[in-house]
Amino acid sequence: MKKYHNIKKKVLGSGCLSLFNPDKLYVEFRDGVTSTGPINLRRHTLTYSDITADLFLTIGLKFSRDKITFMRDEVLGKWTKHGGSYVYNVYVDLDIDGQFTQTVAAKRNDIYRRELPFAIQAIRYGDRRLFHSYPTLNNSSIIVHFQSIFPPLNKVENWGTFANQF
Repeated sequence: MKKYHNIKKKVLGSGCLSLFNPDKLYVEFRDGVTSTGPINLRRHTLTYSDITADLFLTIGLKFSRDKITFMRDEVLGKWTKHGGSYVYNVYVDLDIDGQFTQTVAAKRNDIYRRELPFAIQAIRYGDRRLFHSYPTLNNSSIIVHFQSIFPPLNKVENWGTFANQF
C-alpha cells in the first residue's frame, strides 16, 4: 500500500540556496516500513523529475529500482550499524557504470556536490518522524560514496552528521 505525504519546507543547502516547493516532494512508504521504523534495512531512494521539478522519496526495505529513470540522477541512502551507532550511507553513481566519459562524470560530480546537501536535507525532512522517534540518529555520521570507474572521482567521504549539516 502506497502512502504519500506532501512536505512543506524551505531548504537552505550548504553552498547553494534552494527554495523547496511544498508541493514538489512526495514521500512513499513501501510495505514493511512505517514512518517510525525499522531503522535497520531502511532504504531511501530519492529521484528528481527534470520535467516537473518534483522530488520523489521512496522509503522501503530495498532501494526502489523501479523509480530510477534513464536520467539516473538518483540519490540512494541506507542505515548501517557500526558498533552501537548507526551510520547513514549515501550513494551517487557518477558515470552509470562507465556509460559516461570522465568529463561528463566530472560534471555530474560537480552537480551532485552542489545539490547533495539539499538532497540529504530532503531525505532527513521526508523521514522526519523516524528522527523524532530516534533522536540519536541526528548524531549519525553521513558517509557519501561517489561511485565511478574513474579513480579521481571514485571517493568515499565523511560529510559530518545530520546535526551539523542542518
